[in-house]
Amino acid sequence: MRPLIVFSLISVLLLTFYIREGETGPIHAVRSGVTTITSPVRFVGSAVAAPFNAIGNVFSNLTASQDTLDELKKQNEELTSKVAELSEAQKTAERLEGLVGLQSTYNLKSTAARIVGASGDAWTSTVTIDKGSADGLTINMPVTSSAGVIGQIIEVSAKTSTVRLIGDENSGVSAMVQDTRAQGMLQGQADGTLRLEYVSVDSDVKVGDIIVTSGIGGVFPKGLPLGTVSSVEKSANDVYYTIVVRAQTTAENNEEVLVITSLTDEQSASDEDVNTANSTPQGTSRDAATKTKDESPDDSSDTSETTDSGSSE
Repeated sequence: MRPLIVFSLISVLLLTFYIREGETGPIHAVRSGVTTITSPVRFVGSAVAAPFNAIGNVFSNLTASQDTLDELKKQNEELTSKVAELSEAQKTAERLEGLVGLQSTYNLKSTAARIVGASGDAWTSTVTIDKGSADGLTINMPVTSSAGVIGQIIEVSAKTSTVRLIGDENSGVSAMVQDTRAQGMLQGQADGTLRLEYVSVDSDVKVGDIIVTSGIGGVFPKGLPLGTVSSVEKSANDVYYTIVVRAQTTAENNEEVLVITSLTDEQSASDEDVNTANSTPQGTSRDAATKTKDESPDDSSDTSETTDSGSSE
């Protein structure tokens, strides 16, 4: 007990002298020297202890905030799901808006349907839609997406229908080159590509030309988009071009479609259209077609024909 009292008195006396003396006093000098000598040791000790302190903090945080981390993870999953849901809703709205736009632009009498399945073999290229005879659908009705023709109904049940896609090798669509009106038949190939057949080498056709339905045959409205010419070839003594067409749209890129249920007189090829196609299947030259459009006092109907395409079997 007595040594504790003695040390306490000495501490009080030293503290008193430390406070009263100036910064150059003996006690300040001793303190400064001790600090200088021990600083390196304290620095090394601090550096050695820092990693262990950090590890301790990590474990402390993991154990102390596990409930918080679980709650944050749950909230993140909910937000991610909500974002995906809103994004899907927006894309669906955009696709439906496109279908409504196509229907309005071409004044189509149609009904909307969803693609619910696809062919599972390598021999056919078909999809199944969720509308059938109970909805008024019948065989041969054409089917389009918001971008253009995708196919034609070949089988109907009460609640579903099978659509043969234009890329199927059994598909054939009456078509023409939009600018020159050169006539041909768009046919699917075994490899899934499209070719515009029976186009005379006298026709004016080039890469980039838009192919549309001609309306001949009365199945598809004339003017619906089918695709774009990707290559044009002609060998010596050939009567017809070899024309490869890139499809305007594919079933894989669509979930909702329009089934065209009937055509108006304006949407079908007229007798004059058929006679012109028969008499001049090669169409007109590009310059002549442009001149005709420029000189026409009313080319609104022609415009509607040159912005779409269709198909027929």
